[in-house]
Amino acid sequence: MDLNFTDAELAFRAEVRDWVRANLPADIAHKVRNALRLNKDDLQRWAKILGAKGWHGWAWPKQFGGPGWNAVQRHLFEEECALACAPRIVPFGPVMVAPVIMAFGTPEQQQRFLPGIMSGEVWWSQGYSEPGSGSDLASLKCRAERQGDKFIVNGQKTWTTLGQYGDWIFCLVRTSTEGKPQTGISFLLIDMKTPGVSVKPIIMLDGEHEVNEVWFDNVEVPAENLIGEENKGWTYAKHLLSHERTNIADVNRAKRELERLKRIAKAEGLMDDQRFRDQIALCEVDVVALEMMVLRVLSGERTGKQPLDVAGLLKIRGSELQQRYTELMMLAGGPLALPYVHEAMEAGWRGDQWLGGAWIGGAMHAIPLTGNYLNVRKTTIYGGSNEVQRNIVAQTVLG
Repeated sequence: MDLNFTDAELAFRAEVRDWVRANLPADIAHKVRNALRLNKDDLQRWAKILGAKGWHGWAWPKQFGGPGWNAVQRHLFEEECALACAPRIVPFGPVMVAPVIMAFGTPEQQQRFLPGIMSGEVWWSQGYSEPGSGSDLASLKCRAERQGDKFIVNGQKTWTTLGQYGDWIFCLVRTSTEGKPQTGISFLLIDMKTPGVSVKPIIMLDGEHEVNEVWFDNVEVPAENLIGEENKGWTYAKHLLSHERTNIADVNRAKRELERLKRIAKAEGLMDDQRFRDQIALCEVDVVALEMMVLRVLSGERTGKQPLDVAGLLKIRGSELQQRYTELMMLAGGPLALPYVHEAMEAGWRGDQWLGGAWIGGAMHAIPLTGNYLNVRKTTIYGGSNEVQRNIVAQTVLG
């Protein structure tokens, strides 16, 4: 394995770094750096900037309008975006559904849907999980009945991240009850403005509206929105999930957040505490180890060797690491991290004025810490719980 970047790759990194820092809006970078609330405008504004450059689909091949970057270039792009405090690109369009449309969609579907994803104009949501069907996704019950040239969809999806902003949603729906559960699932694209689609908020433990329920009540979906063959959706779903779990590892964000942890610890005077410094050091070692795992995969792809299927391992380690560093941040803030004020997540809020100065000693960096900690408890559950992922790794990697 060669884990060193070539001169050409380092030159590419410099080009990306210069462009991102010149084009990333300062107000958005400020919010990301300080873990403040990002709204739809923030996320879509950055998506459109990338789209105008042809980089919103940074992992796409040239034949579909992407830059045609190799795996190393994609990694370097993601790292430079993270280190510049760019928002994480909402993955449902460019990272998840787009590869499925490219691999299994018709030319007409590719021409219809891919341009809007690349430009950042069309917001996609994911319709996979249901009550009782999360990690055991094959048990899903949302039903789509074929009637001529359309499907009639009835049922529910849940934990739909940012679904309140969605224009379209890609869904796994049950089209047959015969045979194994996996054999009766289809992959359907649904316009969320269609009559019968309703989105209901789920307010999380941190008080944020991030996820939703999506209900389908006799929703008519043109049959031309079916991806691939009917009852073959499980194959397409597995193709998508391999992209999702790799994306969840998010080692580049972990490197950025490690630096935020150090800033907070320094501000709170904890860099003089040997035990706390040890915890930061352990976290940093795990970040480096995760990065080495990612680079190992990249090295294999660069040399044409097929690496082991480590998507599950990346998901496990990446999600646990997110929980580790958010917990350390909260511990660094101590009692000052405890107050939760919904308005405090907005840029420009003055913590020292809260309740007439009752939050004595409170610092801006302490505002989001407990909320972040509570929110990140989910990472070991979504995208396939880590318990399930360990079973998959045992079967596919260890044999």
